[in-house]
Amino acid sequence: MTITLAEEITLLSLDDESGAAKERQAASWAVAGGILLDLAIAGRVSVTGGRLAVTDESPTGEPLLDERLALIAAWAGKKGKAPKVTEWLTKDQTKAPAATVARLCERGLVVEEKHKVLGLFPVRRYPEADGSVERELRERLRAVVLDGAAPDERTAGLVALVHGAKLHRLAFPGVPRKEVSARMEKLADGQWAAADVRKAIRDMQAAMAAVSVATIVVVT
Repeated sequence: MTITLAEEITLLSLDDESGAAKERQAASWAVAGGILLDLAIAGRVSVTGGRLAVTDESPTGEPLLDERLALIAAWAGKKGKAPKVTEWLTKDQTKAPAATVARLCERGLVVEEKHKVLGLFPVRRYPEADGSVERELRERLRAVVLDGAAPDERTAGLVALVHGAKLHRLAFPGVPRKEVSARMEKLADGQWAAADVRKAIRDMQAAMAAVSVATIVVVT
């Protein structure tokens, strides 16, 4: 089963048994960035100089991506000029995770469970229903990052997003970050994709970092 980059990041971030989201804030930016990267790889959007543009509004055939593409086109069309990618990531990182989890539920990979904390506050958890896709995903990441296998375009893109959002512990639990960081950095900068896609990843990594700093400033 082929799933989107956003779904892959979400699977990495959900606890298999409890269904609780781990590193929720950083993962939410990576999920939004993953959707943009998939759209860039599909030739539907471009990210140039930190600005986002829709280059092709035709559907990709993937509901999650097509819904986001329509939203980006409508939003960007009101801006007058190509908006900053940081604006979209800031806007979508609060919404993209829910849409992504819903798609995983549709695929039967996770199941939604509703609980109430203290009998009052409703919460939703998404424990694993079918672990085959996540197992394959983690095996692929280990092969590329830890064993030195050559990545395909999407796997290298996923590694770059995980590295940019500092989600190393989600992808490689129990492995010290210093053991994987250099290899992930090299993959992010490698010659594994067309120059415009690599540039899009770098811009999105910079955007996620900028959003992260802004959030920390607001919180503190």
